[in-house]
Amino acid sequence: MRFDGMTAVQERRAAQPIASETDYDTLAARFRPLFADIAEGVVERERDHVLPYEQIDALKKAGFGAVRVPRSHGGSGASIPQLFRLLVELSAADSNITQALRGHFAFVEDRLVAADGPDRDTWLRRFADGQLVGNAWTEIGDVPLGEANTKVSPVPGEAHFFANGTKYYSTGSIFADWIDLYSQRTDTGAFVIAAVEARQPAVTHSDDWNGFGQQTTGSGTSTYENAIVQPENIFDFSTRFKYQTAFYQLFHLATLAGIARAATDAIARRVAARTRTFSHGNAPTYALDAQIQQVVGEVSAAAHAAEAIALHAAEPAQWAYEAAFTGSPDEEKSANIAAEIASAQGQISATAIVVPATAKIFDALGASGVSREWDLDRFWRNARTVASHNPVVFKAKVVGDYEINGTEPVYVWAIGTAPTAEGDKA
Repeated sequence: MRFDGMTAVQERRAAQPIASETDYDTLAARFRPLFADIAEGVVERERDHVLPYEQIDALKKAGFGAVRVPRSHGGSGASIPQLFRLLVELSAADSNITQALRGHFAFVEDRLVAADGPDRDTWLRRFADGQLVGNAWTEIGDVPLGEANTKVSPVPGEAHFFANGTKYYSTGSIFADWIDLYSQRTDTGAFVIAAVEARQPAVTHSDDWNGFGQQTTGSGTSTYENAIVQPENIFDFSTRFKYQTAFYQLFHLATLAGIARAATDAIARRVAARTRTFSHGNAPTYALDAQIQQVVGEVSAAAHAAEAIALHAAEPAQWAYEAAFTGSPDEEKSANIAAEIASAQGQISATAIVVPATAKIFDALGASGVSREWDLDRFWRNARTVASHNPVVFKAKVVGDYEINGTEPVYVWAIGTAPTAEGDKA
């Protein structure tokens, strides 16, 4: 993909390596045996609520967390579209694991566009060594919209800071070495990201996410009681990579695409293996019934479209990543808008096709399709849960406002208690 400013990107590469492209087949071949192993036990993990510690550890040791890190720094040097193509494959094996790694890859992305220097190199080396980062941003309960109850405070007489607070939806933190903690400094009032070591005694992780889907993502509560944070691991939120919301949303698109792909494979296998048929059907065997074939074909088409949507939506994000190195605010703004709108369009479209498709699989199997032994309902449950993140109605409004009025999208949004007209909390 070409765009204005590409020359500046090329010049900047001489000073700072950029992860832009690798051979996808070679990259994917490294991980496909792991994906196959992950898929083997997915039904049992879903059914028995077993967290995928072993599977994530295997990915970690294989260097999966460093696929976006430049080869010069020990990673694979994959582009953003290649990352999400790989995540579609992982999601087909176990969509929970993709969700669990979402915060890690976002933190990696932030460090990739950080200022060149020893601090950045330290983080890239950690990623190359297999260290993973979890996510802890969202607070529930009485937190004002746009605020953070989690605080980071200097410790008198000490060089480090303390982090205190409670986070919900702490996706992936239970598996991680570090936590990407959104918080506020008590000394300056600035909103920051504190990179907190996840295994210190002052940090507690709970697997208490109670949603009906994506149940083994480790998206529960994390608490911080005087958790130590080193000053070099506190980053002003204003410096966060600008295409982050689009990047986060691309994870949901890849996850939905992978779920649809897995649902297609599962329903096709079940139909092909079925020996019983109905007296009022259309063929002597179930696999030859034209109406059943139609259902499987429609699910397959939805999977194909969802993957195409996800990969197409990832292309402007690569532009936004490379534009961050051009030194051109106009170029960067254009790229960030394109990335945000494309990811929103993708969410609207993928939700509309994958959620119904994963419910449709039961039309092909009848009552036997709801057996807990097969756990086929996980496809719909997981797709419906993923699609509920970042409410799609608001994304449609953002796209419509942009198309009609040219309104620039909101790049960072928050959730919390809203003020009433009188200034009190609703």
